[in-house]
Amino acid sequence: MQNSERIIMAHGAGGAVMGTLIERFVLPYLGGFQTEVGLEALDDAAVVGEVVFKSDSHVVRPIFFPGGDIGRLAVAGTVNDLAVLGAEPVALGCGFVLEEGLDFSDFELVLESMKTSCDEAGVFVVTGDTKVVEKGALGGLVVNMSGIGKRSKALAHNLAVVRKCWRNFDARWVLDKNLRVGNKIILSGTIGDHGLAVLSAQEGLTFGSKIASDVKPLNHMIEQVLEVGGVVSMKDPTRGGLANALNEWSVKAKVGILVHEENIPIRNDVRIGCEMLGIDPLEVGNEGKIILGVEDEMTNDVLAVLKRTKEGKDAEIIGEVTDEFSLVAMKTVVGGRRILPMPVGDPVPRIC
Repeated sequence: MQNSERIIMAHGAGGAVMGTLIERFVLPYLGGFQTEVGLEALDDAAVVGEVVFKSDSHVVRPIFFPGGDIGRLAVAGTVNDLAVLGAEPVALGCGFVLEEGLDFSDFELVLESMKTSCDEAGVFVVTGDTKVVEKGALGGLVVNMSGIGKRSKALAHNLAVVRKCWRNFDARWVLDKNLRVGNKIILSGTIGDHGLAVLSAQEGLTFGSKIASDVKPLNHMIEQVLEVGGVVSMKDPTRGGLANALNEWSVKAKVGILVHEENIPIRNDVRIGCEMLGIDPLEVGNEGKIILGVEDEMTNDVLAVLKRTKEGKDAEIIGEVTDEFSLVAMKTVVGGRRILPMPVGDPVPRIC
């Protein structure tokens, strides 16, 4: 916490600062409900009975950015958080907080984008709420999206394949804590696209080409992966990026992770943009990528399926789980190793 003991922007940017906020304030008051996957697990969604549940608020600025908008972001983010646990998204609930003065034409564009994204994912918005606040309070529009999902049809097969490789495996869902030594780490595509796209819209920057957000629903791609089997953990590297997601895995599963810098796919213009701004692309948020922990025997099969999909065509094996150490490290392109720490927070504000 800062000396002022007041909320700062970093408290909502993923990473270590937000983690401290949740552990110090949120969990002591709101944790404690006994369920299979609850608040204390800090996974991407919760499991209550056989229902997977997720709620998320979206405050991206501006509300329209290259490759997407706040509506597509809200749908895709919620759908993806359900899917990475092994759930099939079923229905969404949407809350709008509108700023006085917002153009109806902009609101309609957001709704149209939400409809398109729902159609892609195969879900519907079935309930919601609308509020209006004074001009100047929001930056246009805030969207809260909740979603429920049911056990994916392919999840049972996936877990059965895992158990053939790992006889003591007893998890019923694909959770962060499931990683074990020997698992390979797959990244489904290039990183940093979303954060740099939003930053370019915020600041009017260009990096030699038009960088577009990767925001998209990934549930159909994930379903195909589960049909292959052998996936023990999945996570979307949103706020705080790849570095934050890997560190969360390491802490929850109590394992070390070694990633190989040369295998991490990054667009050249994203890399150049990050170098110009002095930020690490591994800490920049994404909205259309996932990382997967996969049993070694199934890694090539999972990778092949990912590469056949539009969403996963740039997928790569980027590392492995190890007992050599108990943190996240990266083998650099020059052959050395460095610790890849938990970021303080995402370097780009209000990206989701």
